[in-house]
Order: sequence, then C-alpha cells, then structure tokens
Amino acid sequence: MNEESFFATTKKRKGILFDPRTKLVLLLTITTLMFSTSNTGIMNIVKPCLSLIPFVLILSERRFKTAGKYLLLYAVCFVLERIALTVLSGLLSFIVLAITSIMTRFAPGIMTGAWLISSTSVSEFIAAMERMHITEKIVIPMSVIFRFFPTISEEYQAIRDAMKMRGIRFGGKNPFLMVEYRLVPLMVSVVKIGDELSAAALTRGLGAPVKRTNVCQIGFHFQDVIAIMLCILCFILFLFQRQIVF
Repeated sequence: MNEESFFATTKKRKGILFDPRTKLVLLLTITTLMFSTSNTGIMNIVKPCLSLIPFVLILSERRFKTAGKYLLLYAVCFVLERIALTVLSGLLSFIVLAITSIMTRFAPGIMTGAWLISSTSVSEFIAAMERMHITEKIVIPMSVIFRFFPTISEEYQAIRDAMKMRGIRFGGKNPFLMVEYRLVPLMVSVVKIGDELSAAALTRGLGAPVKRTNVCQIGFHFQDVIAIMLCILCFILFLFQRQIVF
C-alpha cells in the first residue's frame, strides 16, 4: 500500500483543513470569550465576529443547510437581544433577554464543538494529544467521546427511519408512541455503544505500554497560524478592553 492510499481520507475532506490543536484553540477561544464578556466596548464587535467563525467553517464544508440554520438562529437572537436591551422593559425584557442571551452565548461554542468532532478523526485527535504529551487518562476517554456522539447520531437516524416506516412520528397515526419506540431503543443503544467503543479503544492499543504509531498527517500550516493569531488577538482585546476607547 502506497502513501497516497494511507492518507486518502484526509485529502478527500472538504473545507478548511486545520490541525486538531488549532481546532481546540478555536473552541477554547470561542467558548471562553462568549461566556465571559459583556456586550460593551470593543467586545461588542469581537463577539459577533467570533460567532461568525463556526458559520464560515461549516460553510466551507458545503453544509449549507446547517450553516444557514445556525446563522438565522444567531441573527434572530442577536437582534432580539439588542431590542430587549434598548426598547423593551419590565418582565418581557427580562424573559427575552434571558432566552436570547443564552442562545447567543451557547450556540457558537456548540456549533464549533460539533464541527471539531465531525471534521477530526480519532487518529488525528490521538496524534495531536500525544504531541502535546497529554496523559492517556485523558486521551482514552476523549477518544471514546469523539466516536460516541457521531455513532449516537447515526443510531438515532436509523431508529427514526425505522419508526417512519411504521407510521410512528409527529403527526402520524400513533404520535404518543414516539417517546416509547424512539427514546427507549436509543437509551439501550447508548449503553451498548459506550461499552463497544471502550472495548474498541483498548483493542486498538490505547493504554498499551508501547508507543503507538499513526498513519495520519498532522501539523501546522499557514491557515493554522492565521487562526491562532486571531485567537491571541481576541484574548488581547478582551484583557485590555478597558484601555481601548470605542
């Protein structure tokens, strides 16, 4: 087997290719700054810019429907949040502001995490963690999680298709059976999948006393440098936002 066939899966991927460590830095930056900053001063510009990063990353993978839903959700919540701050008052302002603030702070981090999991293979993640000299007590559970959520999603889609064929869905003949016939099989599958993924991780040599090898290629490139510099700039603006006149 030649080298090209080894790395065929990486070359076929769509979108902007980042090193897994860069993806973790992006996730850390977005989740930290979106939760810990207010909508005043320079951060009133930085936060919307950070929120556009998941949109650009998902859009680069040609997942137009997912990117469009995220952009629409964030734009609506962002506008309603500004209306609640400037126009509304009383209990209505509190309710609207509470809901929209939660969405504008949670949605970017959730979408970035979903993009990280979907665009990073387990081998790439383990290789990145090993280069960072992270202990296997963290690497093994995280590698199981990386495959856990995509597998659960595939399992739910299979259960949903099977139930649709039997007419069990919202608006179908037996809508109340959806909870029993969808959630119960999914809960059973969650337990089985967790055990199977843990066994698969040990079978592949995770936790073995010898050093593992990887066939995936990771490393920093020009786009990684640009992304990391952007994250550093955002943290600098956050730390010195009081000294910046806006």
